[in-house]
Amino acid sequence: MFRLRPLLWPTLISLPIFVFTLGLAVWQMERREWKRDILDRIAVNQAATPMPLDELLQGDPLRREYGRAIVSGTFLNDKEFHLGARSLKDDVGIQVVTPVRTDDGKIVLYDRGWVPSAKKDPATRPASQLSGHVELVGVVRRNQPKPYFAPDNQPDKNVWFTVDVPLMRKMAGGTPDPSLDAFFLEADAKPNPGGLPIGGQTRLDIPNDHLQYAITWFGIALAMAGVYLAYHWEQGRLSIGGRTKRTA
Repeated sequence: MFRLRPLLWPTLISLPIFVFTLGLAVWQMERREWKRDILDRIAVNQAATPMPLDELLQGDPLRREYGRAIVSGTFLNDKEFHLGARSLKDDVGIQVVTPVRTDDGKIVLYDRGWVPSAKKDPATRPASQLSGHVELVGVVRRNQPKPYFAPDNQPDKNVWFTVDVPLMRKMAGGTPDPSLDAFFLEADAKPNPGGLPIGGQTRLDIPNDHLQYAITWFGIALAMAGVYLAYHWEQGRLSIGGRTKRTA
Protein backbone atom coordinates (compact mmCIF):
# COMPACT_ATOMS: atom_id res chain seq x y z
CA MET A 1 0.00 0.00 0.00
CA PHE A 2 1.29 3.43 -1.00
CA ARG A 3 0.29 6.42 1.14
CA LEU A 4 1.61 9.95 0.72
CA ARG A 5 0.94 12.99 2.85
CA PRO A 6 2.38 15.76 0.65
CA LEU A 7 4.02 18.81 2.14
CA LEU A 8 2.85 22.12 0.66
CA TRP A 9 6.04 23.88 -0.40
CA PRO A 10 7.93 20.86 -1.77
CA THR A 11 4.81 20.01 -3.78
CA LEU A 12 4.36 23.55 -5.10
CA ILE A 13 8.00 23.58 -6.22
CA SER A 14 8.32 20.03 -7.54
CA LEU A 15 5.01 19.55 -9.34
CA PRO A 16 5.47 22.30 -11.97
CA ILE A 17 9.01 21.10 -12.68
CA PHE A 18 7.79 17.52 -13.09
CA VAL A 19 4.92 18.52 -15.40
CA PHE A 20 7.17 20.83 -17.44
CA THR A 21 9.92 18.26 -18.01
CA LEU A 22 7.41 15.51 -18.76
CA GLY A 23 5.71 17.80 -21.26
CA LEU A 24 9.04 18.52 -22.96
CA ALA A 25 9.69 14.78 -23.24
CA VAL A 26 6.33 14.19 -24.90
CA TRP A 27 6.90 17.16 -27.22
CA GLN A 28 10.27 15.74 -28.28
CA MET A 29 8.59 12.43 -29.15
CA GLU A 30 6.12 14.33 -31.32
CA ARG A 31 8.99 16.20 -32.93
CA ARG A 32 10.69 12.88 -33.60
CA GLU A 33 7.70 11.67 -35.62
CA TRP A 34 7.54 15.00 -37.46
CA LYS A 35 11.24 14.70 -38.36
CA ARG A 36 10.80 11.09 -39.48
CA ASP A 37 8.06 12.22 -41.87
CA ILE A 38 10.44 14.80 -43.35
CA LEU A 39 13.24 12.26 -43.75
CA ASP A 40 10.86 9.78 -45.39
CA ARG A 41 9.67 12.49 -47.78
CA ILE A 42 13.26 13.41 -48.64
CA ALA A 43 14.15 9.78 -49.37
CA VAL A 44 11.10 9.16 -51.58
CA ASN A 45 11.23 12.44 -53.50
CA GLN A 46 15.00 12.41 -54.00
CA ALA A 47 14.74 8.95 -55.54
CA ALA A 48 12.04 10.07 -57.99
CA THR A 49 12.74 11.21 -61.55
CA PRO A 50 12.91 15.02 -61.96
CA MET A 51 9.44 16.37 -62.73
CA PRO A 52 8.76 19.01 -65.42
CA LEU A 53 7.45 22.30 -64.04
CA ASP A 54 4.06 22.01 -65.75
CA GLU A 55 3.49 18.61 -64.15
CA LEU A 56 4.65 19.93 -60.77
CA LEU A 57 2.05 22.69 -60.96
CA GLN A 58 -0.82 20.30 -61.69
CA GLY A 59 -1.17 19.64 -57.94
CA ASP A 60 0.33 20.95 -54.74
CA PRO A 61 4.00 21.62 -55.62
CA LEU A 62 5.02 20.82 -52.05
CA ARG A 63 4.00 17.20 -52.53
CA ARG A 64 7.41 16.97 -54.20
CA GLU A 65 9.30 18.93 -51.55
CA TYR A 66 12.99 17.93 -51.63
CA GLY A 67 12.36 16.25 -54.97
CA ARG A 68 13.75 17.62 -58.22
CA ALA A 69 11.97 19.64 -60.86
CA ILE A 70 12.92 20.77 -64.37
CA VAL A 71 12.45 24.36 -65.51
CA SER A 72 13.51 26.01 -68.75
CA GLY A 73 13.60 29.66 -69.70
CA THR A 74 15.90 32.65 -69.25
CA PHE A 75 17.58 34.09 -66.16
CA LEU A 76 16.54 37.61 -65.14
CA ASN A 77 20.07 38.43 -64.03
CA ASP A 78 19.26 42.08 -63.33
CA LYS A 79 16.71 40.93 -60.73
CA GLU A 80 18.91 38.60 -58.65
CA PHE A 81 18.35 38.54 -54.89
CA HIS A 82 21.02 38.12 -52.22
CA LEU A 83 20.48 35.92 -49.17
CA GLY A 84 22.86 37.13 -46.50
CA ALA A 85 24.73 35.46 -43.67
CA ARG A 86 25.51 32.25 -45.57
CA SER A 87 28.77 30.39 -45.11
CA LEU A 88 30.59 27.61 -46.93
CA LYS A 89 33.52 25.87 -45.24
CA ASP A 90 33.79 28.77 -42.76
CA ASP A 91 33.93 31.34 -45.57
CA VAL A 92 31.21 34.00 -45.30
CA GLY A 93 29.16 34.84 -48.36
CA ILE A 94 25.67 35.00 -49.81
CA GLN A 95 23.24 32.82 -51.72
CA VAL A 96 22.21 34.11 -55.13
CA VAL A 97 18.53 33.68 -55.96
CA THR A 98 17.80 34.51 -59.60
CA PRO A 99 14.30 34.63 -61.09
CA VAL A 100 13.72 32.54 -64.19
CA ARG A 101 11.18 33.56 -66.82
CA THR A 102 9.94 30.27 -68.19
CA ASP A 103 9.22 29.61 -71.84
CA ASP A 104 5.52 30.33 -71.23
CA GLY A 105 6.12 33.49 -69.19
CA LYS A 106 5.94 32.23 -65.59
CA ILE A 107 8.35 33.59 -62.97
CA VAL A 108 10.09 30.92 -60.87
CA LEU A 109 12.74 31.60 -58.24
CA TYR A 110 15.97 29.64 -58.62
CA ASP A 111 18.59 29.61 -55.84
CA ARG A 112 21.77 29.23 -57.87
CA GLY A 113 24.03 28.72 -54.85
CA TRP A 114 26.74 30.36 -52.80
CA VAL A 115 29.24 33.08 -53.67
CA PRO A 116 31.86 34.67 -51.37
CA SER A 117 31.21 38.17 -50.13
CA ALA A 118 33.94 39.51 -52.42
CA LYS A 119 31.93 38.26 -55.42
CA LYS A 120 28.59 39.66 -54.32
CA ASP A 121 28.58 42.22 -57.13
CA PRO A 122 27.53 40.42 -60.34
CA ALA A 123 30.13 42.48 -62.24
CA THR A 124 32.87 40.52 -60.42
CA ARG A 125 31.55 37.21 -61.80
CA PRO A 126 30.50 37.95 -65.40
CA ALA A 127 30.81 34.31 -66.46
CA SER A 128 27.95 33.41 -64.11
CA GLN A 129 25.53 35.86 -65.74
CA LEU A 130 24.11 33.36 -68.19
CA SER A 131 22.11 34.81 -71.06
CA GLY A 132 19.84 33.04 -73.47
CA HIS A 133 17.83 29.88 -72.97
CA VAL A 134 18.71 27.55 -70.08
CA GLU A 135 17.34 24.24 -68.87
CA LEU A 136 17.71 23.74 -65.13
CA VAL A 137 17.13 21.07 -62.51
CA GLY A 138 16.45 22.19 -58.96
CA VAL A 139 15.34 20.84 -55.62
CA VAL A 140 11.83 21.91 -54.61
CA ARG A 141 11.85 23.96 -51.40
CA ARG A 142 8.96 25.68 -49.67
CA ASN A 143 8.50 29.40 -49.15
CA GLN A 144 10.31 30.49 -45.99
CA PRO A 145 8.25 32.37 -43.39
CA LYS A 146 10.34 34.63 -41.19
CA PRO A 147 11.46 32.85 -38.00
CA TYR A 148 10.58 34.66 -34.81
CA PHE A 149 14.12 35.80 -33.97
CA ALA A 150 15.39 36.29 -37.54
CA PRO A 151 16.21 39.79 -38.83
CA ASP A 152 13.74 41.41 -41.17
CA ASN A 153 14.38 41.27 -44.89
CA GLN A 154 15.41 44.59 -46.42
CA PRO A 155 14.10 44.43 -50.00
CA ASP A 156 15.09 48.04 -50.76
CA LYS A 157 18.74 47.14 -50.05
CA ASN A 158 18.55 43.65 -51.58
CA VAL A 159 19.39 42.13 -48.21
CA TRP A 160 17.40 38.98 -47.49
CA PHE A 161 17.56 36.46 -44.68
CA THR A 162 14.68 34.26 -45.83
CA VAL A 163 13.28 33.44 -49.25
CA ASP A 164 10.03 35.41 -49.34
CA VAL A 165 8.76 33.84 -52.56
CA PRO A 166 5.60 35.95 -53.06
CA LEU A 167 7.44 39.25 -52.58
CA MET A 168 10.49 38.23 -54.61
CA ARG A 169 8.32 37.03 -57.50
CA LYS A 170 6.35 40.27 -57.40
CA MET A 171 9.56 42.33 -57.50
CA ALA A 172 10.74 40.24 -60.45
CA GLY A 173 7.56 41.01 -62.39
CA GLY A 174 5.58 37.89 -61.56
CA THR A 175 1.86 37.90 -60.87
CA PRO A 176 0.50 36.40 -57.63
CA ASP A 177 -0.08 32.67 -57.95
CA PRO A 178 -0.82 30.31 -55.04
CA SER A 179 1.22 27.49 -56.58
CA LEU A 180 4.23 29.49 -57.80
CA ASP A 181 4.31 31.49 -54.54
CA ALA A 182 4.55 28.28 -52.49
CA PHE A 183 8.03 27.15 -53.54
CA PHE A 184 11.39 27.93 -55.07
CA LEU A 185 14.09 25.72 -56.56
CA GLU A 186 17.62 25.14 -55.27
CA ALA A 187 20.38 24.32 -57.74
CA ASP A 188 22.13 20.98 -57.71
CA ALA A 189 25.92 20.69 -57.56
CA LYS A 190 26.46 21.00 -61.33
CA PRO A 191 29.33 23.50 -61.79
CA ASN A 192 28.48 26.93 -63.16
CA PRO A 193 30.65 28.78 -65.70
CA GLY A 194 33.48 30.49 -63.85
CA GLY A 195 32.87 28.26 -60.82
CA LEU A 196 30.26 30.53 -59.24
CA PRO A 197 27.70 30.36 -57.78
CA ILE A 198 28.39 27.02 -56.06
CA GLY A 199 25.20 24.96 -56.09
CA GLY A 200 24.31 21.84 -54.17
CA GLN A 201 23.65 23.71 -50.91
CA THR A 202 20.46 21.83 -50.06
CA ARG A 203 20.83 20.11 -46.70
CA LEU A 204 19.43 16.61 -47.01
CA ASP A 205 21.19 14.86 -44.09
CA ILE A 206 18.90 16.30 -41.42
CA PRO A 207 19.69 14.81 -37.99
CA ASN A 208 16.92 13.28 -35.91
CA ASP A 209 18.14 13.41 -32.30
CA HIS A 210 14.74 13.93 -30.70
CA LEU A 211 14.65 10.48 -29.09
CA GLN A 212 17.81 11.32 -27.16
CA TYR A 213 16.30 14.60 -26.05
CA ALA A 214 13.08 12.84 -25.02
CA ILE A 215 15.00 10.28 -22.95
CA THR A 216 16.88 13.10 -21.25
CA TRP A 217 13.68 14.95 -20.30
CA PHE A 218 11.96 11.73 -19.18
CA GLY A 219 15.02 11.04 -17.02
CA ILE A 220 14.87 14.49 -15.44
CA ALA A 221 11.13 14.06 -14.75
CA LEU A 222 11.73 10.67 -13.11
CA ALA A 223 14.64 12.06 -11.08
CA MET A 224 12.41 14.92 -9.89
CA ALA A 225 9.75 12.44 -8.83
CA GLY A 226 12.38 10.31 -7.08
CA VAL A 227 13.78 13.27 -5.13
CA TYR A 228 10.26 14.36 -4.15
CA LEU A 229 9.30 10.92 -2.85
CA ALA A 230 12.66 10.41 -1.12
CA TYR A 231 12.23 13.71 0.71
CA HIS A 232 8.76 12.71 1.92
CA TRP A 233 10.12 9.33 3.01
CA GLU A 234 12.81 11.03 5.05
CA GLN A 235 10.16 13.24 6.62
CA GLY A 236 8.04 10.24 7.56
CA ARG A 237 5.21 11.30 5.27
CA LEU A 238 5.42 8.39 2.84
CA SER A 239 4.26 4.88 3.60
CA ILE A 240 5.09 1.93 1.35
CA GLY A 241 3.60 -1.46 2.20
CA GLY A 242 2.74 -0.19 5.65
CA ARG A 243 6.32 0.86 6.36
CA THR A 244 7.10 4.45 7.30
CA LYS A 245 10.48 5.86 8.30
CA ARG A 246 10.54 6.85 11.93
CA THR A 247 11.64 10.40 12.57
CA ALA A 248 13.13 11.76 15.78
